[in-house]
Amino acid sequence: MTRNVTPRALAVEALTRVANGAYSNLQLEQTLSSHNLSDVDRRFVTNLVYGTIQHQLTLEYYLEGFVKPNQKVLPWVKMTLLVALYQEIYLDRVPKRAIFNEAIQLAKDRGHEGIRRFVTGVLHAMDRQGLPDVSKIKDPLKRLSITYSVPEWLITALQEQVGEEKTISILETINQPAAQSVRVNPLVTTPEAVKQSLESEGYEVMPSVVAAGAFRLDDHPASESRVFEDGKVTIQDESAMLPVEALQVRPGDQVLDACAAPGGKTTQIAALLDPHSGGKVTALDLHEKKIQVIERNAERMHVADRVDAMALDARKVDDKFKDGKFDRILVDAPCSGLGLIRRKPEIRYEKTPQDIQQLQKVQLGILDAVVPKLKADGILVYSTCTILKTENNEVAERFLAEHPDFEALRVTTKLNLKDDRTTDTLAIYPDDYDSDGFFVSAFRRKK
Repeated sequence: MTRNVTPRALAVEALTRVANGAYSNLQLEQTLSSHNLSDVDRRFVTNLVYGTIQHQLTLEYYLEGFVKPNQKVLPWVKMTLLVALYQEIYLDRVPKRAIFNEAIQLAKDRGHEGIRRFVTGVLHAMDRQGLPDVSKIKDPLKRLSITYSVPEWLITALQEQVGEEKTISILETINQPAAQSVRVNPLVTTPEAVKQSLESEGYEVMPSVVAAGAFRLDDHPASESRVFEDGKVTIQDESAMLPVEALQVRPGDQVLDACAAPGGKTTQIAALLDPHSGGKVTALDLHEKKIQVIERNAERMHVADRVDAMALDARKVDDKFKDGKFDRILVDAPCSGLGLIRRKPEIRYEKTPQDIQQLQKVQLGILDAVVPKLKADGILVYSTCTILKTENNEVAERFLAEHPDFEALRVTTKLNLKDDRTTDTLAIYPDDYDSDGFFVSAFRRKK
């Protein structure tokens, strides 16, 4: 391996592109797939990319004291320093000499002598002077923000919503690695057979405590397993399986999946349908490319005969479907995605309170558009992968207030999650089960 394609160099390259707007998961996948790395190096690059993003506000706070005010630092140079800081603070097994040497070498390879001297000087100054003590930040909100690397507005929103203790628990969870989980395809296999097959390939397999017919695996990619290739499982977070459980799908139902890509919930619905009894799921997405992804997933999961995917804005369903066509409608709405922070850690820095308010308008617009298409006594499920009440409870409450022909249904899941809760809706926070944050609500159209 040449110098300029070391794991640290690849991490800096990926992080620089993420800072310019690329999605971390897609950029990391592209980086890893374009270089022939060992498993150890792949894991190291992944750790560096996600870890640096997860702790970015903390790392930037440390770096500030060693860079002159108003000094311009190129994005890749800043990332080189942040990656070095991340390793020194959070990765105990990485020798300091290796961290410093590779950062300085990278500065030399990619930049000029002035950049090399700058990086060398900053690293050695940090080493001599030590890093500031975050616990001594006087402002309690800023202290939490820097400690957990979460914007102050988001911490305030969570404190108002769930209180101080729960907020801290959530913050302590979101910088941990995301778990890997798979959903079994009941059309072609059984959970017992999948477990046996995965274990024979060397995976550590644990039954999900969140969703039925699901397993949590170790960090070896499930996409490399035989059962994945054969369409016996699909990769899906455990929380993301719950909206379909709440939908109470019957074999002969006509189902609308209004915001379907990439198709995880579409294939989950389709596996519950019987095409001979008329069962079909119509899956919508704005973009034709994403429709192709849904169709490929349906083909791999052996449910293409009961999936009809089309490119259509869910707010324009009136152009395509008559009123009262569907027995079940799922609106897994576009949202801020703040329940997925462990998988897409940069989300926390990109979203603003104004974005959240604008998303609520989109969510209500989709609900308003699809409700005429539901039959009397039909069930509508509204779900998001966020943890903010603006996109969750407030949307559900406004929907009921504006649609008196609907009544709230208590969300039920096969494993009876949070069965003692006092609400009809179901909120899953990242610290509840070590899964993604999710919100699920259900409504029935009155007869």
